[in-house]
Amino acid sequence: MANIKIHVFHTGEVCVAPDLPFGGDNSNAIKASGILGDRSERIWLPVSSYLIEHPQGEFLVDTGWARDISPNGEFDKNAQIKSLGSVLLYEVNQGRIGSGQCIDEQLAEMGIKDSDLDTVLLTHLDCDHANGLKQVKGAKKFMVAADEVRFANKLTNKVRYYKGWWDGIKLTGFDWNDNQGPVSKSYDLLGDGSIELINIPGHSDGLFAVKIRNEEGKFVLLFSDGGYARKSWKEMITSGIAADKQLQKKSLQWIREQSLDPDCIESLANHDPDIIPHVIEL
Repeated sequence: MANIKIHVFHTGEVCVAPDLPFGGDNSNAIKASGILGDRSERIWLPVSSYLIEHPQGEFLVDTGWARDISPNGEFDKNAQIKSLGSVLLYEVNQGRIGSGQCIDEQLAEMGIKDSDLDTVLLTHLDCDHANGLKQVKGAKKFMVAADEVRFANKLTNKVRYYKGWWDGIKLTGFDWNDNQGPVSKSYDLLGDGSIELINIPGHSDGLFAVKIRNEEGKFVLLFSDGGYARKSWKEMITSGIAADKQLQKKSLQWIREQSLDPDCIESLANHDPDIIPHVIEL
């Protein structure tokens, strides 16, 4: 197998209450939302997306923010509320994306058009992962776990998800076809084990990590919101947004084990403030 390249992008930032990423086992949705908390204590975190350049195609993992949340490259309250379709979502997580930072803008700098993308892989459907879908609507295929689609369609989750983010885009919901990971549910994307989408439920039902492996067994793990930073798995700090706290802890334990595996080249959370954009070669 030829070399695989993984490009790590920052596609904007998100401002949240500290309890949302690092609340731990005693946190809850109210604390994580920050609605009743001190706004001066909120923190800005990066929002990441990833391009996998693989011998079998170009695969984008998550999309970050859309340009319309920051039309002029600056924080814009009214524009974000319109883009998110929800005042409440805005209250929970403010976003901004500078000029040139949208995923399509960064891909264009590399000479890549959205129509060049074979598949956009959505680890889950939260706003800072799916809001930017419109930036790459010309991609050939869009994939999300069928479990996540069902989760997003639950009446109790209508506030968390807004279908306008993927309006006009055909999402392909896939069922698990392999048994890797903490709950033995995964999807072998190419049939050769080189890109495995591994269910890490807890934050949401259909959340998946992406494990990219070369022929020598060396791998990179993109664990999305299974934890919010390296310290999450090192100190076993769960986040404040949990559909199932016990499953969240089980998934985080698996992330820890994978991250400590000698064959693991890098293990990356989507919102880790210590991660800077770079390129990984496998």
